[in-house]
Amino acid sequence: VQLQASGGGSVQAGGSLRLSCAASGRTFSSYGMGWFRQAPGKEREFVGVIDWSGRSTTYADSVKGRFTISRDNAKVYLQMNSLKPEDTAVYYCAASRVYTARRCDYPYWGQGTLVTVSS
Repeated sequence: VQLQASGGGSVQAGGSLRLSCAASGRTFSSYGMGWFRQAPGKEREFVGVIDWSGRSTTYADSVKGRFTISRDNAKVYLQMNSLKPEDTAVYYCAASRVYTARRCDYPYWGQGTLVTVSS
């Protein structure tokens, strides 16, 4: 599975952005898709995950109620609302056969897209 994330940019606090992750490969629909982020000087952290069917999602407490993950046949999306300066990070999409929040369970990663939130 090859992944390409896009949609990052600069936004003021309280604003919204929608990230996309395009996937290639015939088995995309059988993978759980996760979003992670890495702020400068920090570890890459879990943001959320959606299962292969699109019916189940799990979010980190820090984004719950503000971020929403969805998917269609070829892409997975991360809708980010009520953005805060602490959401500033490079955002990565990743694919796994397992529905998980653990970074180590994701063998496939996109290249990352930068989100900057100013106060």
